[in-house]
Amino acid sequence: MEISAFLLPKDQVAYITSSLSMLEAMEQLEQHYYSAIPIIDHEGKYVGTLAEGDLLWKLKNTAGLSFASMHEVKVSDIQRHVHNESVYIKAQMEDMLTLAADQNFVPVVDGTGVFLGIIRRKDIIEYYTRNITD
Repeated sequence: MEISAFLLPKDQVAYITSSLSMLEAMEQLEQHYYSAIPIIDHEGKYVGTLAEGDLLWKLKNTAGLSFASMHEVKVSDIQRHVHNESVYIKAQMEDMLTLAADQNFVPVVDGTGVFLGIIRRKDIIEYYTRNITD
């Protein structure tokens, strides 16, 4: 089986760009009820994942930063504490499963690093549960 069978395509996934503000990122997380969200750059390449905790650490560790001034901080200026590794669309299932064991979702990229979508750990578990119990 190819990992593309599990792909939730980019057009069905919420993501943010690295040029958004901290406030806009927080609003996206809230709107989609996510605890983490993929970040892409201006070329559409996956650059990392922003987690709620990253926002909290930035707020706590930046003197003078408040909810009122979060619009002044760019996502690219926020240190990320968790590294969600991406997987190449043509990678082996084992590579994707190894990442999914430690990540709620696995970002999927093409050969140039362009973000194609995600594979949710939930979908993998549901698939294997259906096929083991059938």
